[in-house]
Amino acid sequence: MKNFNKIWISGLMIIGFVIPCYAEKIVIEGSTTVLPIAQKAAEVFMNNNADADISVRGGGSGVGIASLIDGTCDIADASRAIKESELDKAVTNGRNPKANVIAMDGICVIVNSSNSISALTKKQIKDVYTGKISNWSQLGGPNEKIVVVSRDSSSGTFEAFGELVLSGDKVRPDALLQASNQAVTSVVSKTPGGIGYVGLGYLSGGVKALDVDNVKASKETVLTGKYSIGRPLFMYTNGTPKGLTKDFIDFILSKDGQKLVEEEGFVGLK
Repeated sequence: MKNFNKIWISGLMIIGFVIPCYAEKIVIEGSTTVLPIAQKAAEVFMNNNADADISVRGGGSGVGIASLIDGTCDIADASRAIKESELDKAVTNGRNPKANVIAMDGICVIVNSSNSISALTKKQIKDVYTGKISNWSQLGGPNEKIVVVSRDSSSGTFEAFGELVLSGDKVRPDALLQASNQAVTSVVSKTPGGIGYVGLGYLSGGVKALDVDNVKASKETVLTGKYSIGRPLFMYTNGTPKGLTKDFIDFILSKDGQKLVEEEGFVGLK
């Protein structure tokens, strides 16, 4: 009997080595604005959950939503709401995108730190981006050409800026289109006449954020709606999140998760 028990235990040990343990995987894709929140949250979540394997990549809100619709990602990060055309395609594909708001953001209009301008109205910003104003002297600044920097069309920030500031008008054709918030910040920081727009969490050295209609972008002004270029940040899932995906989003919405949101420079929901 003792020999039988030894054989049985040895067999279990062998099986334990032969059968691998698979971590449950989540694929997250989309907005470069939401990217730092997703990356930090994934890092902390995986440290606390050994069975979790989370892959995070950017590409833009449109890319993330398209991947969710095609079934190639579990969570689509987006800095804009899903479009009707995207919802129609999702229905055709048998998918049901559900919006999960995980943070708030203010779209900051930035200029080179050497620029004397510190505030603009939303109308002035629109006139700059649509080509009606092309020199800083027209705004009380130096006699210097304005170099317009914008996000590209796959960006949710581009979509939100177009709706909230440009009222649907097109960006001037000579604008320098960039694929990420970091790229916009980098170009403006190296261009004395540059102007761009980025999420609140992407402010850094070499640029300064302008007050818009005499209101500074901050947690308070974004949450109260006083800052007029605020917007929610989303993580879209296929239907109501379940399993590990639900656990991950619940973590981001928790007190600890919202603290990470704030540490990344964005606005927590509470």
